[in-house]
Amino acid sequence: MMIPQIYLKHGKEESLLRRHPWIFSGAVDYIEAEQEPVEGAVVDVISHRGEFVARGHWQPGSIAVRVLSFEREEFDLGWWAGRIASAREIRRVLGLVDSQQTTCYRLVHGEGDSLPGLVVDIYGSTAVVQCHSVGMYLSRKLIAEAIRQVYGPAVSAIYDKSSMTLPGNARRNTVDGYLYGEASDGGTTVLENGLKFAVNWETGQKTGFFIDQRVNRELVGRYAAGRTVLNTFCYTGGFSVYAAAGGAKEICSVDSSVRAVETAADNMRLNFGQSVPHSIVAADAVEYMKEIGDRYDMIILDPPAFAKHQKALGNALQGYKRLNARAMSQIRSGGVLFTFSCSQAVSAEQFRTTVFSAAAIAGRKVRILHRLSQPADHPVDIYHPEGEYLKGLALYVE
Repeated sequence: MMIPQIYLKHGKEESLLRRHPWIFSGAVDYIEAEQEPVEGAVVDVISHRGEFVARGHWQPGSIAVRVLSFEREEFDLGWWAGRIASAREIRRVLGLVDSQQTTCYRLVHGEGDSLPGLVVDIYGSTAVVQCHSVGMYLSRKLIAEAIRQVYGPAVSAIYDKSSMTLPGNARRNTVDGYLYGEASDGGTTVLENGLKFAVNWETGQKTGFFIDQRVNRELVGRYAAGRTVLNTFCYTGGFSVYAAAGGAKEICSVDSSVRAVETAADNMRLNFGQSVPHSIVAADAVEYMKEIGDRYDMIILDPPAFAKHQKALGNALQGYKRLNARAMSQIRSGGVLFTFSCSQAVSAEQFRTTVFSAAAIAGRKVRILHRLSQPADHPVDIYHPEGEYLKGLALYVE
């Protein structure tokens, strides 16, 4: 059966020639196929002159094609194993594979690993697969087999957690579950820089843990000694554990989820027993910060994405401004504020400008200590700068 041919309008192949991995729907001129391609189908992208440009997955919507290859090649088991092996080699160079200190890391980061629409995280001997496109979901069994081929006995279970990340109608009738092996309790205890964290990929957010904050958590630990720390939107307490390890005097973890703050407390006990002055509050973090006074000299703001798409950008920037102004107006003089945005629609410059506006509203003198981003196992393809989704600042507030 002929692979559907997606013909582009004049000049619209230029971004592909620069190896950008997306084709937007507005660039498509017409489709030549025996029948209308179904969502997730493999398609070839053809220039207006009739020249092959790329091959990828078809998806109705704003992004029409996610490019997997700029060559005419079959996406068989050997191809998938090659991409997985390449991704694993990068993590080996980073010192994450077979590490005795860190047993969780991101193996595949979508476009950053030339596999747009796919995320794979490693937790000990379990790989958690998350598909963000139908094309990847349809390939999940091949992906699992490729992971097994590359990792051998080092991976004993592969869990698919795509039911909430697939687009629109594709979520219907999808059920998360094991593609290979199983873990009886749906989770495990992992190490990150020698610290212990309980992770449950079946019930937890994302794939079970926010691996992308590993380096930033470590930096929090370096500044925490003797400080009174407020960790807002704490989820399972990653920043809190690092603050305790760094010698914080007191720590409060706040999240709207009761389960999250209870898990944060469990992770603190897992590492320190009852020896750390740690309190938990199940409350809306924005509301909680209305009247905290000058109790804290370290505050961590790591909210969920305020803007999941460009249309929400304006409201998101206002939300970040209010949140940061509230924290800056109350943090003690000499305090350190860690503030983040994981909204892909918000650029690093927009975020910095918004935090600048918040400082002006709070009327505080603020210095930037560090500009923060995602760790190296969440690589950004140089041809796809949109992949740099995590932005952060470490600020000294007088």
